[in-house]
Amino acid sequence: MSFLFGPKVEQAEPADAAAAIEDGKAVLVDVREAHEWRAGRARGATHIPLADLPSRSGELPRDTPIYLICASGNRSAKAAAFLEREGFSKPINVRGGTTAWARAGLPVDR
Repeated sequence: MSFLFGPKVEQAEPADAAAAIEDGKAVLVDVREAHEWRAGRARGATHIPLADLPSRSGELPRDTPIYLICASGNRSAKAAAFLEREGFSKPINVRGGTTAWARAGLPVDR
């Protein structure tokens, strides 16, 4: 499986992602490594490291928006592009990742 960028993936600001997740209209997937996840994560996120995404993508809903987040937005953009190629209807990259999420004052679990 390739994680190279394909078509431009949809981007969202952290506050918009948080609102959709809180309303139950979307899911949030954190694609960072385990040590990053343990250090702190966006509230409500499910942990699926980027390298595990091909084998675990079946755990994700195909017709629900999926917001993808990492530390800065690079890995999650790759994850969104991968899911888009795999036929998921709405993968969305959280712009700026967990850094921007925390900077926006959104809830972080440790």
